[in-house]
Amino acid sequence: MARSIHPLAIVTGASTGIGRELATEAARHGYNLLVCADEPEIETAASELRGLGVEVDAVQADLSTTEGVDKLLAAVKGRSVEALLANAGLGLGKAFLDQDFDGVRRVVDTNITGTLYLIQKVGREMRARHAGRILITGSIAGFMPGTFQAVYNGSKAFLDSFSFALRAELKDTGVTVTCLMPGPTETEFFERADMLDTPVGQQKKDDPAEVAKIGFQAMLRGDGDVVTGWKNKLQSAIANVLPAGVTAEMHRKMAEPGHKKQ
Repeated sequence: MARSIHPLAIVTGASTGIGRELATEAARHGYNLLVCADEPEIETAASELRGLGVEVDAVQADLSTTEGVDKLLAAVKGRSVEALLANAGLGLGKAFLDQDFDGVRRVVDTNITGTLYLIQKVGREMRARHAGRILITGSIAGFMPGTFQAVYNGSKAFLDSFSFALRAELKDTGVTVTCLMPGPTETEFFERADMLDTPVGQQKKDDPAEVAKIGFQAMLRGDGDVVTGWKNKLQSAIANVLPAGVTAEMHRKMAEPGHKKQ
């Protein structure tokens, strides 16, 4: 059967949470989808996304590895990628010295190394065509030292910075780069990061559908960045003017483990 003429979007980390909602936004805007996650639930997500009337291919791959990214890229099958929504990411709670280093490395390799490899491969093709949109899911966590979440915050600080640099490098090429910087969002992130015994893990969080909608619209406009939610905008503004030592202690109050749910 012939492929449709709809533009193609790649969405990573699309089985749940913000990534799943970004894929939904893309489908509603007429994009065919190539969705990826490191868990079998990506097939369920793909099946439901097909109900929105677009073609959806699903890949289960570990994007912390170059082999996993290559598996995703092979599924493009020569098509032009009009939008890359690089959303895959992992969190990790607790004190750095108490963390298993395999877990630490997996966060770095997923959030940074695999993301960079994917963006470079797809971005080169976009630049050659003088067209394309890249959305990188950063975080307001990148604005402050992540006491009891040090590796994750460090990885998001990297992505936040990288997105602005890449955007500047691609100026006037026809390729836009947008950094979506949400705050705490109601997803499986905190459970997977072993942070349910922290204040931030227990507090009310933002709606992932609303976060995705705001981020997707910013990408379509070609905006450089977007912070979702007024509380997050305020927090990021405060973090930009306070000393790092102060914001590190602020983060301790949010992420220190051992808090019982009220």
